[in-house]
Amino acid sequence: MDDAPVTRHSLLVKLRDPADEPAWREFVELYRPLIFRLARGQGLQHADADDLCQDVFRAVGRAVERWQPDASRGRFRCWLFTVARNLALNHLSRGKKHRGVGGEENPLAAVADPALTAAFDGAYRRRLFRWAADQVRDEFAATTRQAFWATAVEDRPASAVAADLGLSVGAVYVAKSRVLARLRGRVQQLGDDTADRIAGADG
Repeated sequence: MDDAPVTRHSLLVKLRDPADEPAWREFVELYRPLIFRLARGQGLQHADADDLCQDVFRAVGRAVERWQPDASRGRFRCWLFTVARNLALNHLSRGKKHRGVGGEENPLAAVADPALTAAFDGAYRRRLFRWAADQVRDEFAATTRQAFWATAVEDRPASAVAADLGLSVGAVYVAKSRVLARLRGRVQQLGDDTADRIAGADG
């Protein structure tokens, strides 16, 4: 299996090929925890939340070929949130006929409500931060990672971090800058629009 990261084009473009396993793997790694948490927050049991994740991914698979950025609908993750939320409501109302955005009707008809998607958007940025950090962690020494985390995530003063790690203050700033640049680069490989806001996304 090819483990090369998705590069050059947005992840959504890659998903148009059902056989692109690396793209789909990255998509699932990024979004499944968010969809699962949303499902549980809507009142679904664990097994039903698992089923919902699969339903959402099937809806994406059916619709991604037709997906085009549309300012009237907002970002893709806003649309995804709307699909997942409506499918969760369908699960909770099983037995009634709902023709929501996640059913056999065109899921692209969903219009995202910014007020409803704000929390999902924040959770997405936090998840993306952790995912990118996991992707690049082996590229840096432990002290470099610790210096970055303490300053960028925990918001500790560089002088205190330097004292704890036995580094100069300048070395702490360099470590933070190097890791942050690599994190942004990894996010940009997905064609994601949050790369410029990756700093502090976990806080």
